Amino acid sequence: MTASDFRVTLLGTGVPIPSPDRFGPCTLVEAGDQKFLIDAGRGATIRLYQLNLPIGRIDVQLLTHYHSDHTSGVPDVWLTGWLESYFGTRNTPYRVIGPNGARELIENLERAYARDIKIRVADEKLPLSGIATDVTEFDRDGPVYEKNGVKVIAFEVDHGDVIKPCYGYRFEYGGRVAVFSSDTRYNHNVIKYGAGADLLVHEVASARPELMREAYVQRIIGHHTTPRVAGLVFAQTKPKLAVYTHIVLLGSECIPPPTLDDIVAETRQTYDGPLAVGEDLMVFEIGETVSVRQLQPSSPFHSSASPA
Repeated sequence: MTASDFRVTLLGTGVPIPSPDRFGPCTLVEAGDQKFLIDAGRGATIRLYQLNLPIGRIDVQLLTHYHSDHTSGVPDVWLTGWLESYFGTRNTPYRVIGPNGARELIENLERAYARDIKIRVADEKLPLSGIATDVTEFDRDGPVYEKNGVKVIAFEVDHGDVIKPCYGYRFEYGGRVAVFSSDTRYNHNVIKYGAGADLLVHEVASARPELMREAYVQRIIGHHTTPRVAGLVFAQTKPKLAVYTHIVLLGSECIPPPTLDDIVAETRQTYDGPLAVGEDLMVFEIGETVSVRQLQPSSPFHSSASPA
């Protein structure tokens, strides 16, 4: 195995706020010749296009939970990946794996887009095999996928008392491990499944103390992990590289949001190991070490970047 056999690319590191810099939550995992998407938020297909990766080439769509910012790009990946073009042309079923609720989501999308599908089949002669779906649901921790040396394990996380189900994923390939927390508060499952990972990709949320007086801000932060607490997770799991994604920085008209430097400084209160603050199109090559490079939208293959 070479380093390039196992690669993680952050396609979207943002939140529900429509930002041109941070698209909706979405991560691409490439292991050997297999390609996976974890969630598909706003703009997922645009980022795939910027990578020059055919949308129809995605083998498996994994879902963590059913907040709209994590699923709004699902119909775009499904439908656009079917079109007859170099960026599409999927002729096998769109495979989806997610916690209970995945089948309901996909079946409702099939109903919503039934007229579009009917028209394209009649007009463009697109294969029905490429718009078909293959959905697998699960309701507990454990393996959810295993093929050609790639093993994916789902583990439940804690995104809030009523935001259920919500799961993270652990990828095992070639003796290397990449773990993705999904949206979560401090959770022992992240520590259990993330222990000793080569790459641990974790969410983070922060607001300045003066804004924390607001009830709605308390509610949002209460559903996520603050930098200081995330640092505790990293200190206990000891990954080769810890990475932030789904970066929630709350502010108001009068109180600015924390900066990325603030996030790093607070994390350093509890964790002194390797850390990178994710950006859209940041790539991690997982081998003996984890290397980092930042791609630019206008030039898919760009210079390297170093972890913070």
